[in-house]
Amino acid sequence: MICSSASKADMDKIQKALERLSDKERQWIRDIVEKLKQGRYQGLDIKRLKAHHDVLRVRKGDIRIIYRQSGDDIFVLAIERRCEKTYRDF
Repeated sequence: MICSSASKADMDKIQKALERLSDKERQWIRDIVEKLKQGRYQGLDIKRLKAHHDVLRVRKGDIRIIYRQSGDDIFVLAIERRCEKTYRDF
């Protein structure tokens, strides 16, 4: 199950990030989220974030999808372009 993060502010942040992406990049995000949902991790560039055992990121070009995995549930925490502050809050 794919869930957005719980707070309204986080959901707004994710929505704004998606609006800033091109159609092609939004399609990448949809494809990646669908693969995560189906448990098909092959071909995805996934790494755990340091000091967090349940927070991971998927990289596609300069786009990062940061998510938390809890059992079968996946909570999207952020979708951002890579920069110095991408991982600062995680």
